[in-house]
Amino acid sequence: MSKLQIISDKNKKSFSIKKILLTKIQSSNVQKHNLIIVIGGDGFMLQTLKRNKNSNKNFYGINSGNYGFLMNKFSPKDIIKNLSKANMVTISPLEMIVRNKNNQIKKSIAINEVSVLRQSRQAASLSIKQGSKQIIKKLVSDGVLVSTPAGSTAYNLSVHGPILSLHSKKLSISPISAFRPRRWKGKIVNDKTKIVITNLNPSKRPISAVADNLEVRNAKSITVKTNNKIKFNLLYDKNRGLQKKIKIEQIRKETS
Repeated sequence: MSKLQIISDKNKKSFSIKKILLTKIQSSNVQKHNLIIVIGGDGFMLQTLKRNKNSNKNFYGINSGNYGFLMNKFSPKDIIKNLSKANMVTISPLEMIVRNKNNQIKKSIAINEVSVLRQSRQAASLSIKQGSKQIIKKLVSDGVLVSTPAGSTAYNLSVHGPILSLHSKKLSISPISAFRPRRWKGKIVNDKTKIVITNLNPSKRPISAVADNLEVRNAKSITVKTNNKIKFNLLYDKNRGLQKKIKIEQIRKETS
């Protein structure tokens, strides 16, 4: 049975939290096998999850960054109690398959979103399909996002995409600065859907595809679908779960 692991980002605040945490764990009888404690921000958590995608570990995040939506707030006084009573949320990532201008295939996973972005001063010209069904024949825009429920309050919310419930079994397709059709607001689709985004003019209007923080440039076509074979088990303090955070953002959006 594997022991508890602590992985921290390389900054002063993370090292400070790790030092306190080690002292607390050593002086307690906490029994948390198969657990990785991740100290950092959301970006560091995303990197850690991807590096451990086949590990079947449980992940408890402690925020030492800015917002830390995927993380828990560090409480030196309550950390052992919080660890022992944490609730689990299981999420699956998106799988991005990109064919570039040289017909090379590149794959990556995305826990928050897949972003398709214009690569030059020219706006992107895209077609979007849901399986064999056409969603939009021609979208001229700065790009488009495909977001998971967990990522719907991140970049997706910044481009005025919808906030999705964690258990909705939906994905959000949201345009970025749509020029034509100017009033297209995007679409919510079933999370079993295969989404295909095609660059209609790759020579004049190059685009890049980004899975969270991994970029593939000069993309010709991008396929996005949920990879249910990969499961990430995230642990959250009682009454501070991911679903509650999403609801708070939803209320904030409706009243702002």
